[in-house]
Amino acid sequence: MKNVLLAIMAAAVMMFSGCSSKEATPGYAGPAEVSTYFIAPLMSTDDVKSKLESAGFEIVAVDKVGKADLDSIVFTNDYLKNLANRPGRGFLAGALRVLVDTENNETRISNPRYFVKAFLQSDYKLGDEQPLLDALNKAFGEMKMSDDKWEFSGLANYQFMMGRPYYQDTIIAGEGSTAELNAKLQSAKKKDIIFTMNVGEGRTLYGVNLNSRTMKFVDKIGIQNAGILPWMILIEDNKATALRADYLIAISYPLLTMTEFMGIMTVPGAVEKDVSKYFK
Repeated sequence: MKNVLLAIMAAAVMMFSGCSSKEATPGYAGPAEVSTYFIAPLMSTDDVKSKLESAGFEIVAVDKVGKADLDSIVFTNDYLKNLANRPGRGFLAGALRVLVDTENNETRISNPRYFVKAFLQSDYKLGDEQPLLDALNKAFGEMKMSDDKWEFSGLANYQFMMGRPYYQDTIIAGEGSTAELNAKLQSAKKKDIIFTMNVGEGRTLYGVNLNSRTMKFVDKIGIQNAGILPWMILIEDNKATALRADYLIAISYPLLTMTEFMGIMTVPGAVEKDVSKYFK
């Protein structure tokens, strides 16, 4: 019995510390640990949108998230869409978010260095994120780094724990012709489709609502990172795919504790069910 308990404890430690194989990026001179988010002073949603647009970004959507109805702003630009316009990388086009967090009196912004490296994996080239960083610095000026962070060398092959998915281990939510899959999503209730983005020819990214019960996980584990919502579905190559919750939540909440994860253990299965329902 003692050995069983020790094995469970060891597995739990691996689960909540995350695991990843490290790959050096030749020429990289940035910080060894990269913050997941930038933090700016609290400002209104309109002010955030204005700053983003003045820096050349496009506002894709503004979604209400969490019990407090915080504004999650999805933004992109042509440069980011071009980076994402390759097989399996389309999620990157909608990965950058700003959360106007009136609960914690801050504005939290996705760090492009973190998410570009994580989502491009082996397609990443040194400096891919720099134009995005320059634009955000122009928009928001001096920003603080979040406590959430991960080693830059481990982002491309991030895995929550052994047996859990990598970025590429996506949910196959639907299969069929690209036209049929797009038609099914477009026939969903209007309130459930938060955004539609053409990433490139034959590649469309959607932001969608999950079941209201499923989305409560952001209130349980930390509203400060609720910009993870809306969830995304990518349609390309006759498949509709979505990132698995135990990948996306873990990489978006790198400080997740054992207690917090135990409280949302049903969420990965619920997310798979929720995104698949659009293609029934």
